[in-house]
Amino acid sequence: MVDMFKRKVGQAELKSIAVEALERLGIVTDEAEDVADVLVMADMLGIHTHGVARIMSYGERIKVGGINANPRIELHQAYPTVATLDGDNALGPLLGKRALSQSMKMASEFGIGMVFVRGSNHFGPVMPYSFMAAEQGFMSFIASNATTTIAPYGGTSPKLGNNPLGFGFPNPRGEHFLLDMALSTVARAKIRSARDRGESIPLDWAVDASGVPTGDPNEALAGMLQTIGGHKGYGLALAVDMLAGVLSGAAYLNHVKAWDKQPDQPQNLGHFFLTINTKGLGGEGWLGERMNDFFDIIHDTPAIDDERPVQLPGERELVALRHHLEHGLDYDAQQLNALRAY
Repeated sequence: MVDMFKRKVGQAELKSIAVEALERLGIVTDEAEDVADVLVMADMLGIHTHGVARIMSYGERIKVGGINANPRIELHQAYPTVATLDGDNALGPLLGKRALSQSMKMASEFGIGMVFVRGSNHFGPVMPYSFMAAEQGFMSFIASNATTTIAPYGGTSPKLGNNPLGFGFPNPRGEHFLLDMALSTVARAKIRSARDRGESIPLDWAVDASGVPTGDPNEALAGMLQTIGGHKGYGLALAVDMLAGVLSGAAYLNHVKAWDKQPDQPQNLGHFFLTINTKGLGGEGWLGERMNDFFDIIHDTPAIDDERPVQLPGERELVALRHHLEHGLDYDAQQLNALRAY
């Protein structure tokens, strides 16, 4: 049966739609293409919550002055392998793509490259950047701070974000290791979905306004998210904010503005990009052999459910990418029409 609410669209067409929508928001063409590369790749990997549909929320903030459509981006080279990118409140995916490119440029020459980003906004998911780096033979560690939704461990007031981080390890044969994770147990969207279904939630998802774990999604939405692993996830979230916020010169903790509550205010988010050029670490075929052996050891693990074999991070998304490259995306027709309306 054909889904009347979906329309088949290929990667090139989706990028064309995204670029045109961004241009109509005042973004110059080369910058629009960089933003579209990140968001389209998110969709191709099956991460539709962070794909081209985000252009609509970015556009609303551009219209009210919360995001700068014509930034003056400046690169400050601190050392041969360390730089800071001052984003001038530009679109996050634009700064992310530029930072990744600069990091790989340094790593190509010196083996390693680190770029700190300040003056940014939501930069999409981590995995598209990790995938782009892995395709060119670079290991990557990427992180960002975020709007405050989490209280310090044992506290009752939100002071830090779910601060996503990700790792990418290249496999010359294309089966890359790609880990992309936020440091909250779940996203708030899952709690909203449970509320809409009239269901309770696990006690490790969120706390109420007093900081007490709750199974009531309404109390959870009025409260705060919990970090993965309790105090361990809290510590990791702080470490990410140190890298992405403190060292970059960006906002950190509750200095970060909430894009949904203050859409006209610059967030001044910070990001961190580190890449390592793996080509100099071993001889011809060395990394591919080790990566494949690594994957084989994990895949050979007997599964609890035979229909759900053991996988490594990124495998599901790479399967989605290959499927979408061959068959196109079944995209929400209303969202495509909304993008075209820009």
